[in-house]
Amino acid sequence: MKNVHCMTYRSGSKEEMLPGFSPDFPYIASCNELDHYMGGFVPWHWHKEVELFYMESGVLEYDTPKGHFVFPAGTGGMVNSNVLHMTRPQEGIKNTTQILHIFDTSFISGRQGSRIEQKYIAPLILAPQIELIALFPDTPGQADLLKLLHDSFRLSDEDFAYEIKLQSVLSEIWYGLFALAEPLMETQGHYDKANDKIKLMMAYIHEHYADKISVSDIASASFVSTRECYRIFHDCLHETPVEYLKSYRIRTACQMLSDSQVPITHIGQACGLGSSSYFGKTFREYTGFTPLQYRRKWQDNDIIRQ
Repeated sequence: MKNVHCMTYRSGSKEEMLPGFSPDFPYIASCNELDHYMGGFVPWHWHKEVELFYMESGVLEYDTPKGHFVFPAGTGGMVNSNVLHMTRPQEGIKNTTQILHIFDTSFISGRQGSRIEQKYIAPLILAPQIELIALFPDTPGQADLLKLLHDSFRLSDEDFAYEIKLQSVLSEIWYGLFALAEPLMETQGHYDKANDKIKLMMAYIHEHYADKISVSDIASASFVSTRECYRIFHDCLHETPVEYLKSYRIRTACQMLSDSQVPITHIGQACGLGSSSYFGKTFREYTGFTPLQYRRKWQDNDIIRQ
């Protein structure tokens, strides 16, 4: 299981990259230790792969464009395909750890167009009203499913027939999730075009964050007005485009500070945060550290983890 402490994006679409995926085995297991995650939270992202997760410790908050969810230790759930989401530990809570299965649904459905895909996969992953399915042990019918999810992480790739066992348990979990979601799938859902537009605007920011860009530039990336741009950001990410741009620049600076020896004065310019004094002031407001303190903290942590 891979420990994850930062996020990288695909060029172009700007989906989250999932290292370790391969066409013949489209699956990874990962562990998010939020106390060690760069920036202290997992920023807005999406991936077409489904995400199943279990909370080992702490309390984690999930945000999607349509909802806010709180998951204490012993709970879990599923994030649907292509759903924008972000996570952060609940304020004041330490040692928040989440374990995840992330997989392409072809892993359990077989080839494209199969009967399993048509009857049990597509109806769920294409339901726009289902962004996230939450599982709580005190909710009738969910305790057994949570135990199955928890126990599934005990599988080891050194086990005999590991791939078959994993496919089997993920299929069983999916069956339980499908049964829970079936009443919701019967309700009328509509696809929100803002979902595509916000992704286009996020991709533009991820591509041009180092440049001097305006809200008008961001809006043009998805062919909307600046007023509509503000509305979409508010409805989907609950922040303004300027706030998202600044936070993305800070996250990029965090990664450069922890992963390189690039001079701090150059990092501010490279991330679109201007002069050293403005960069230092803005960085400290967001992280609570000066850039130098942050670099020492994370590079020292890297040495300890090695």
